[in-house]
Amino acid sequence: MSGNAVVVGGGIGGLAAAIGLRRIGWEVTVLERASALDDVGAGISLHANGIRALDALGAGEAVRGAARPQYSGGTRVPGGGWLARMDGTALERELGTPIVGIPRAALHRALRAALPAESVVVGVEVTSVDLTDPHRARVLTGGMGAEGVREADLVVAADGVNSRLRAQLFPDHPGPVHSGATVLRAITDTPVPLTSDFELTWGRGAEFGHIAFADGRAEWHAVLNSRPGVRHADPLQEMRRRFGDWHDPIPALLAATHPGAVLHHDIHELATPLPMFVSGRVALLGDAAHAMTPNLGQGACQALEDAVTLAAALATTTDSRHSRHSHSPHAPRDSDTATSGIDAALARYDAERRPRGQAVARAARQAGRMGQRLAHPLAVSVRNAALRAAPSGATLRAILRHADWTAPSLGPITE
Repeated sequence: MSGNAVVVGGGIGGLAAAIGLRRIGWEVTVLERASALDDVGAGISLHANGIRALDALGAGEAVRGAARPQYSGGTRVPGGGWLARMDGTALERELGTPIVGIPRAALHRALRAALPAESVVVGVEVTSVDLTDPHRARVLTGGMGAEGVREADLVVAADGVNSRLRAQLFPDHPGPVHSGATVLRAITDTPVPLTSDFELTWGRGAEFGHIAFADGRAEWHAVLNSRPGVRHADPLQEMRRRFGDWHDPIPALLAATHPGAVLHHDIHELATPLPMFVSGRVALLGDAAHAMTPNLGQGACQALEDAVTLAAALATTTDSRHSRHSHSPHAPRDSDTATSGIDAALARYDAERRPRGQAVARAARQAGRMGQRLAHPLAVSVRNAALRAAPSGATLRAILRHADWTAPSLGPITE
């Protein structure tokens, strides 16, 4: 069984879903409302689960080629002392790969390269989806002066934390809420001498981190406790004021940054879990399904897991349908079994992904409360003492708890 799908959103999750569906024989169109794919973004860390998902999609090698392994680093305090060290070599022994750091734009390019250029359509905004027919979805679109309707066997809602489709399908859900934090981030203009691949530094109600890239540049981010909507006339100068006296290489990272490169976004999350990741012929994935705080570095990895699991569910249901009915004189009509197969696959996707995605989101929220969000001096002191006293290997076990995921197979990769 094959079908046609419309993927709403050309981000990491949407592109990965398109790759996975094409791998199992579906026709796929990705609709992206932006008028151009300008790859705005900073950097990203991919844990083993994200890398395994990319391998299942056939994009792992290309991503590794553009990424830098994170073998050294950890968590520090503003004065420079270490709270916990990260052992990337041990992670590689346990999981087959260390965490890797990559510019978000490079990841987007690697995913798009795995798709035919014509399958990604920009400048088209999906306004709603009509599920009146239980067997087909009608996607209503606009943008660039071209309103229209596209029909599909499946719609993948990968339209982000402020998902319009999620709001339509679950009108009683409260939607995303502000997490209490905001993030400023950028990629340095020039290479910066670094002694570690990845670091987080926790102050009082603030976190500063960096990811080293293969070309010597680095991404940095600053997460601050903040009300929503607070902005600064000169964001880079504000970062220098807040973090200029923190340990090296933080001042050097800021000095190597162009003022116009700083991005600033409030952090929103789905604090209230969705009752389902599926509604009719629509499957939600990534931030549309389980937007989480960035404190575990798992947001993109979970979206990649979603994409592979969705494709595998459809592929598995397809295979079992063919073997069960191919020789039966009373076999259901192809259209009936196709409908049944897709519905069963979506139910399986929801059953497999919703518990894990929502559990990781809860863990990310808790990690933020114990890390960057803590602001009271006594609470910060207690946390720091506990981390310093933690047994060797505690950091490794914490990472393994979420990163040790095995991707389902989508079959052999062919050119």
